[in-house]
Amino acid sequence: MAHDGSEGRADERLDAEGEVAAARLALAEGDLRHAARRLADAMAADPRLPDVHEALAELVARAGGPVRALRHFEPGPERASTGTIAAHAHVCAMAGRWDRAVPELFAVAAREPHRPWLDVAWLHRPDLPDLLDPNAAAIAAARCAQPLADPVGEAERAPLLPALAVLRGCVARHPEHAMLLWCGSTLARRLGAADEAIAWAQRSFDVEPTHEAAVAKGHALRTAGRTEEALAVWRREAARTPEGHDLFLHIADLLEATGRPAEGLEWALRVVDANPEHPKALATALGLRHALDDDVRHLVALADHLRDHPEHSYAADVLARRARGRPWLGGVPEAADDLVGLLRDVLQEYGPSADVEPEVTLATPAPPSAVLALRLAFPLAEVAVDHVPEPDPRRPVGDVRHVVWAYDGTTARPAVPPPSPEAVKAVPAVAATSWPSLPAAYDRAVVLSALDPHDLLGVLVHPPAPTGDVVRHAPQRWLRGVQVWACLGLAHHRADEPWPASRRRGLLADLLNGPEDWVAEAAGLALVATAWVEPATRPDVAELVVHRMRAAVRARRTREVPVLASLCELVLALPEVDDGSAALARDVLAGGAD
Repeated sequence: MAHDGSEGRADERLDAEGEVAAARLALAEGDLRHAARRLADAMAADPRLPDVHEALAELVARAGGPVRALRHFEPGPERASTGTIAAHAHVCAMAGRWDRAVPELFAVAAREPHRPWLDVAWLHRPDLPDLLDPNAAAIAAARCAQPLADPVGEAERAPLLPALAVLRGCVARHPEHAMLLWCGSTLARRLGAADEAIAWAQRSFDVEPTHEAAVAKGHALRTAGRTEEALAVWRREAARTPEGHDLFLHIADLLEATGRPAEGLEWALRVVDANPEHPKALATALGLRHALDDDVRHLVALADHLRDHPEHSYAADVLARRARGRPWLGGVPEAADDLVGLLRDVLQEYGPSADVEPEVTLATPAPPSAVLALRLAFPLAEVAVDHVPEPDPRRPVGDVRHVVWAYDGTTARPAVPPPSPEAVKAVPAVAATSWPSLPAAYDRAVVLSALDPHDLLGVLVHPPAPTGDVVRHAPQRWLRGVQVWACLGLAHHRADEPWPASRRRGLLADLLNGPEDWVAEAAGLALVATAWVEPATRPDVAELVVHRMRAAVRARRTREVPVLASLCELVLALPEVDDGSAALARDVLAGGAD
């Protein structure tokens, strides 16, 4: 059900009113510091509540004026709450300390841009630009701009527009202040004022030809869609200031955005050669190499670099950007079998129901997990199978010790007991169908390492029940996500054991080679993720996953193999794979390799 947010706002107001009441009690007892804490919490709950500002004025009066009151809101050594900083800003405004009030309130607004922090009377004073030092205004604009999206979505801009209004007044008052102009350009472009951003940056450069002004103008032109002009500005500036390596990387990114990754790579490599320790250079170059040839090894090199240099957060951003939407690299691909298509159709017609009794007859056995997904939405569903082709999809590939599915004829049933309540709660708490990167998914699953492996095996075939929109629209996605994270949890089991004889390897290899099912895909993903973060495992993992794919390719000579495409994607996600196997995987995905 959709909500308009009024219920949440009512709760915020109630919380704020309770804090204000407690603050007034503290004021009555003369405990100003306690009252200040309560008012900061009240402001964090509802920045616009009039009672908060009235009580703040009472505290200021009790303290003997705003200057004396400031000490009660002074941020401590740790990162202060938004309520504390905002209250301090308001008291600074009462004291006429505009050069602190405005930057502080702008910084709070940038931390929580969806909330009305800037909807206060003193920020709308027509004489505020006369009272505010232009350097402080520039700092305020920069603080506000830095954390914001570039640009902020049109629907999300309204709470931030008072900052742009103050900035316009300051620029009108100080039209030749170079720093104010280029800092203002940075904020203006994020808030949708691209034309002003371009003009302010150009004027800043005319007043004082700084590197910052040229960079700001290029960004503003890019945001306005004038990419060739942006490139021209940046190329001129790069020739003027060849030590500005960050600009070289901006050029590289923009060239890729305009469909010229090879040119962009040339710019990135100039930085790599000149400054190998630059925190963004290698990441940019590897990302561009991946854009050129789609070879996953560049992303693996990026992940290896990030493991050696965890402080290079930009590398994580590039890795996430390249992985986004890619099968297994950035999330679980959709299941490719006819039963899932049927599940979608029945859900669209009936919605999930404990009363609808779909009766399905399949030519050959579907993956047991596909049947399980159908029954998550329709518990009374009946599935019959006409015949079992060869090679038999019910049989493991080779000898395995651990299986989670057993068969009574053509009907699959769980071969392991249900998981403990602890596991039923823990796995969905971390499970997701998308992730920033494989190393990020692997790291997130470490919280499951304490679970008994038998519980994680149980989760694979006795999944926690999905609820709400999940079961209504995509129970198969829910199940695939849960299975992936259960297998990622297995990948952390006794992580100190040497890999070749480890229990985690044995379990995942058995699941990979078990009956043809989504569980095999999930186990393959866990093995591939392990290979990304543990280089020593790479040759062995490649052998395991390639062997499973080749078995599926052979099976497709005589029958359909619903998991084949997914297994091919897993092969292409391997950190190390021989060229022949990679070529085979690509051929299968392209519809060849008969």
